[in-house]
Amino acid sequence: MYIVIICLIALNIITYIVYAIDKRRAKKSKWRISEATLLGLAIIGGSIGALFAMYLLHHKTLHPRFKYGVPCFLIIQVCFAINLLFH
Repeated sequence: MYIVIICLIALNIITYIVYAIDKRRAKKSKWRISEATLLGLAIIGGSIGALFAMYLLHHKTLHPRFKYGVPCFLIIQVCFAINLLFH
C-alpha cells in the first residue's frame, strides 16, 4: 500500500512539473506539450498535481476539457480509492 501512495505522490509531482513546463513554454511561444499528454497524466492518477498546476499557475483553466475534466478525474479517483479501502 505504501508503494502505491509513494507512486501517486511522485506522479502528482511529475504532473505538476509537466504542467509548469508547458506554461513556461506557452509564455515563450515555444513547442508545447500536447493536451493529450497533460490530460493523460491527470487520468492515470495525477489529477491533484494537475489541479494545483492549473490554479496556481493559471494554466488551462479556461479550456473546458481541463476545467471540467480534471476535477471529474479527481472525483472518480477518490471514489475508486474509497472503494478499495473499504471493500
